[in-house]
Amino acid sequence: MPGIASPLTQTIAIDGPAASGKSTLGKLLADELGYLFFDTGVMYRAVTWAALQHGLPIEDEVAVTALAEEVVIDIQPPSKSDGRNCDILVDGRDVTWDIRGAEVERFVSPVSVYPGVRRALTLQQRRIGLRGQVVMVGRDIGTVVLPEAKLKIYLIASAEERARRRYNEVLARDGRASYAAILATIRQRDQIDSTRVVAPLRPAEDAVILDTDQMDVQQVLEAVRLLVQKTNPSDQVDSITTYD
Repeated sequence: MPGIASPLTQTIAIDGPAASGKSTLGKLLADELGYLFFDTGVMYRAVTWAALQHGLPIEDEVAVTALAEEVVIDIQPPSKSDGRNCDILVDGRDVTWDIRGAEVERFVSPVSVYPGVRRALTLQQRRIGLRGQVVMVGRDIGTVVLPEAKLKIYLIASAEERARRRYNEVLARDGRASYAAILATIRQRDQIDSTRVVAPLRPAEDAVILDTDQMDVQQVLEAVRLLVQKTNPSDQVDSITTYD
């Protein structure tokens, strides 16, 4: 493991708005630590997939919420070398790639805003997070899911910069994209996330806020390495670079 050695019980929470680089940072950091990488967004996809499998109308908030309260979702280290970041299990069934289908993509947004679903999944996320050795990524990890996390990081970047990054990602995959449309979507998502009744998007009081507008991925990762070192002074961290 290059760079970082950490206590076995450490939990790291990474929050921030859409397209702020949470998942990229979280995966890189988890790989260095040898921790589980857990992007909590996959749980909402898992519930959406389960609802579709049960033939539930997605607009039936009561039924979808009841399902979220009953189904058991687990996240485990990847068991296959097929590009997955983790194993996603629903009642013991591996649905890692099933939840990436077009139908799930179509319906996951309304499911993710149901207050009852969010409350149910928060309990499941805590169950996994409290095992330790996890880098957990989302929008309410430090404030709601794991307020006791050893280290809380909140990434920010301007909507314009986040849209530019997302636009370049799409182009790099040989896709077609409209910067203006992406920017509008990001601004709309920011509005929804910051004003929702349950767990609105905001940094925890003790979170370290990193403005990444002028930083690339490696610079952000190196800054976080330093934060891990400060959190655990006995750890050894190599090649730390700080940026003004």
